[in-house]
Amino acid sequence: MQTSDELENAITARNAAGIKEKLKAGKAAIAGLGGLGSNIAVMLARIGVGKLLLVDFDVVEQSNLNRQHYNLTHLGMLKTEALKSQIDKINSFVETEIRTAKVTEANALEIFKDYPIVCEAFDNPQYKAMLVNTLLEYGRKKIVAASGMAGYDSANKIKTKQTLKNLYICGDFEPAVQEGIGFMAPRVTICAGHQANMVLRLLLNIEKE
Repeated sequence: MQTSDELENAITARNAAGIKEKLKAGKAAIAGLGGLGSNIAVMLARIGVGKLLLVDFDVVEQSNLNRQHYNLTHLGMLKTEALKSQIDKINSFVETEIRTAKVTEANALEIFKDYPIVCEAFDNPQYKAMLVNTLLEYGRKKIVAASGMAGYDSANKIKTKQTLKNLYICGDFEPAVQEGIGFMAPRVTICAGHQANMVLRLLLNIEKE
């Protein structure tokens, strides 16, 4: 029977040499647990990031299932609790903190105070701008944000760009979703992959996109 250490080592056995320890010591927060945030969190858990903060106030609905990392058993559950339950089953060695709250300009600094890297994964452009501006100006955080990943255009248009010293934006940089285009799992998940990969690079002290 495997010991706890043996099981943890087995989960991260495919990581490159020397990476496991750096990731286990790392911390990252995910603001918004929809199509982007839920997939980002699961990817970071799979690579063994030591501590994750999951922040959202919403519950899982049927319309979420076309692109978000939930299933039918999660319907009606708080997204924070549903996602934590999944991560606990994927990699129980990840410490998962949850905050079931709506992020505002008034509480953002307090919510994310212990996390040097924050993934912005909101749907609403106004909340995106609020979080990025607040954390950049007052929080001194590294922020990995998203802009444009709707529809079914070429996946090759989704990129990661460093737009400010501590701001990285992932997406196709197209205007907000238009009627008849919608959100679908492939491009949303690709963008989430870009964000998770940028978090990985930042945890390894690689600060170029």
